[in-house]
Amino acid sequence: MKNWLISLGIFAAASLSGARAEPADFERWLDSFRAEAAAAGISQSVLDEALTGLSINPRVYELNDNQPEFSRGIWDYLDSAVSATRVTNGKAKYLENQRLFTLIENAYGVDAEIVAAIWGLESSYGAIMGGHDTIQALATLAFEGRRTGYGRSQLIGALKIIQHGYAARNELKGSWAGAMGHTQFIPTTYLAYAVDHDGDGRRDIWSNLGDVFASTANYLSVSGYRGGDPWGLEVRLPAGFDYSLADSDIKKAVVEWAASGVEAISGPGLIERFDPNMRGRLIIPAGARGPAFIVFDNFSAILKYNRSTSYALAVSLLSEEIAGRSGAIVAAWPRDDRPLSLDERKALQQALKDRGFDPGPVDGIIGAGTKSALRAWQKQAGLPADGYASASVLDALR
Repeated sequence: MKNWLISLGIFAAASLSGARAEPADFERWLDSFRAEAAAAGISQSVLDEALTGLSINPRVYELNDNQPEFSRGIWDYLDSAVSATRVTNGKAKYLENQRLFTLIENAYGVDAEIVAAIWGLESSYGAIMGGHDTIQALATLAFEGRRTGYGRSQLIGALKIIQHGYAARNELKGSWAGAMGHTQFIPTTYLAYAVDHDGDGRRDIWSNLGDVFASTANYLSVSGYRGGDPWGLEVRLPAGFDYSLADSDIKKAVVEWAASGVEAISGPGLIERFDPNMRGRLIIPAGARGPAFIVFDNFSAILKYNRSTSYALAVSLLSEEIAGRSGAIVAAWPRDDRPLSLDERKALQQALKDRGFDPGPVDGIIGAGTKSALRAWQKQAGLPADGYASASVLDALR
């Protein structure tokens, strides 16, 4: 244990200094991790099979710092995620597997088009499942950087998959973050929620679509998704609206949003369309200048699959298109805006801290703490308190 803590100190220092550790450091860390994995019940034979000859994958660090859900403007992300090609392919794949989708929908109470949309977003309907070696990718994340805890827990999960015979070592291929199969389950999610739909003794998320769809629906169902309920809708906000109400902790009944002047941007009104007592929250993914949405519990369930508003919105809109409804957004995105780089996001956080508005860790992650601090500064500066981290806001802070 002492050597493991010393090793962690070496790696943390290297990470904080901005330098990557040497291969010899990785070997020492790997030795300490073996002890941790053995204590978690992983056999020596599995450790030898999975970890012998392992090396760092530098590309994993590059991708970790530039995730498209967080590093691109949401409008660019949605242009790709809900492209005409993805919609057309999604409709075709949905029809091709309609009987299976219907079976899964009836069994788990999760709308089939949502499962199909996640399939489309995660792997382009099975066409691109990722070629990274899962063990190597997770060991790289576990070794150093801001996601070492995630990397270690998922690496142990991947080793358990091998140990229990759920998949062979060479089958564990996927994304740089360790997500695998048609709908990109990380190892701990696989262990907890993957389903053997056809009863063949395997929970095969790599090649068995029954297992893929059932596993995805099962995870969404456990996360609170309820079939037939809406994910949300695009809305129009009244003049002078208090943008601080677009907060993840603020939920109101539909009747309350309507009473405050919030209207459906098209089609029937809020009261006519939904149960007036249904509670939802307001999101403005591009700040006060972009579209606004009221989202409900099903949207929150999709967020548990991937904690990115851009991702959850893409799944929701793509599902509408696959089901034959329009997922088009009416209001314009502020396409003249520029998303902040990782260094700029850190600079924004530091500037807030320097002005006395504590955003939490200066890590480049625009989470609840940063948004709260930003809103507080915006209110003081007489700006719309939308909590949106833009280039213009960074310039003003500087």
